[in-house]
Amino acid sequence: MAKIQMKTPLVEMDGDEMTRIMWQMIKDELLLPYIDLKTEYYDLGLEYRNQTDDQVTIDSAEATKKYGVAVKCATITPNAARMSEYDLKEMWKSPNGTIRAALDGTVFRTPIQVKGIEPCVKNWEKPITLARHAYGDVYKNTEIKVPGAGKAELVYTAEDGTVIREIIHEFDGPGILQGIHNTDRSITSFARACFSYALDTKQDLWFATKDTISKKYDHNFKDIFQEIYETEYKEKFEAAGLEYFYTLIDDAVARVMKTRGGFIWACKNYDGDVMSDMVSSACGSLAMMTSVLVSPDGVYEYEAAHGTVQRHYYKHLEGEETSTNSVATIFAWTGALRKRGELDGIPELAEFADKLERAVLQTIEEGRMTKDLALITSLSGVTVLNTLDFIRAVRETMETM
Repeated sequence: MAKIQMKTPLVEMDGDEMTRIMWQMIKDELLLPYIDLKTEYYDLGLEYRNQTDDQVTIDSAEATKKYGVAVKCATITPNAARMSEYDLKEMWKSPNGTIRAALDGTVFRTPIQVKGIEPCVKNWEKPITLARHAYGDVYKNTEIKVPGAGKAELVYTAEDGTVIREIIHEFDGPGILQGIHNTDRSITSFARACFSYALDTKQDLWFATKDTISKKYDHNFKDIFQEIYETEYKEKFEAAGLEYFYTLIDDAVARVMKTRGGFIWACKNYDGDVMSDMVSSACGSLAMMTSVLVSPDGVYEYEAAHGTVQRHYYKHLEGEETSTNSVATIFAWTGALRKRGELDGIPELAEFADKLERAVLQTIEEGRMTKDLALITSLSGVTVLNTLDFIRAVRETMETM
């Protein structure tokens, strides 16, 4: 059978540790036998990032802007221990943060639901998609450890010399300070990405902040979302039979537990980080969640929502067998291939992505899965497969479909 031909390359961002091992397995077993795979390759493994002073991460983001679709493996964000382990020149920033800033994107994360792995919240019949603002707030903060008594002030100096000054706190002893920021431009991009994604996926959109307490910072998010909705999207939503719903974040947390799912929940950066982990864990596993970064310019970067699986990698290096869940990484590839097929008018590529995803789910539903899923499945008599054997089982399923 002839391989599916591609027109435009995907930007391929390789990564670290066990996910890097699975990355090659997926290509060898599930992609290269069926697709004449065209990619522009960037090695975002920590060793090469260090070697290039992280220029490779910047280059990969620029290539994503050029080609429009990227697929990314999980990568290490170094801490003090990694500095020593990899003999790093400096503690390089998160590649995800660098790419998100370059693309001005919004992260959409959706659980992969499969029969036999039921959500802890029993009434969640459909996946809840988390839309996470990917700029600013605590992730671009400035912090001070206050040594003793003194006055802390928030000061803004305009280009014309005008000064706005507010007292934060008058300390009578040691404490801590944190300064955070965001921009109207980034919030506007976030809002448009959420409304557009809701229309594309035909789902209602929720948005939640704490504007009753944060009357300027959080309220600004609420106001921008409402303005964008009223002026650009209200008629489109009504025509599509969709709802835009705003509420406080604590109200949203309570409400979301009682819903049937099937909507998009937009959150500020930190809220989205935490709530996406909550939703994915409630649905079974971080390894069962897709993640796509969408820019206002229509650029897409697909990845798994989890880390590099360090513990399994060390076992792999010792020659021990691992049973690492590759589902989210497979779905990163299928998401990118489907979007490439849609943009380039190659229906065979999109159909292949659909088929591969069905094969993954069918394999699990037949009782063949990795250890993490076997521990929580409601299915009986399951077979626990190691990392490579699960990927090969998916291939076997796909070839019988």
